[in-house]
Amino acid sequence: MSADLQLDRIDLKILDLLQRDAGLSNLELAERVGLTPTPCARRVKRLEAAGIILERVTLLDQTKLGLALTAHIGITMDRHTPERFDAFEAAVVDFPEVVSCAVVTGQSADYLIQAVVADMVHYEQFLLGKLTRIPGVTGVHSSFELRKVVTHSPLPLDYRG
Repeated sequence: MSADLQLDRIDLKILDLLQRDAGLSNLELAERVGLTPTPCARRVKRLEAAGIILERVTLLDQTKLGLALTAHIGITMDRHTPERFDAFEAAVVDFPEVVSCAVVTGQSADYLIQAVVADMVHYEQFLLGKLTRIPGVTGVHSSFELRKVVTHSPLPLDYRG
């Protein structure tokens, strides 16, 4: 967040509402936060310009789309060099199966990936046809979700007091 951008109660309410329903019209949003549409739209534009609102998305039900398997994959690299990591990251960013990827510390893996695929056959194709072919990948540890306990996208905004 920009150091000079101060978020007030209305900004936080706008962010909370948009996190929960990105499809809200500006008119609906303005009514819910107690503003008229023009000032509300200005606030949203300011939050976008500051990089606080990155994008607006629609969440889909993966199982209804035939994507029944979610894998959490630890990736170990052979060398910890900027070039090796850059090459890995450039490869995985283009894999549609990867819904998240993070560099991690505190365990044997260098990266943690969450991948979504139709089934184990597709996972094997993803693993052997894509992931293990990336130069520098020396270890892969996969865990599979049995069921989701918590899954939501809104960030906690009430930490501010």
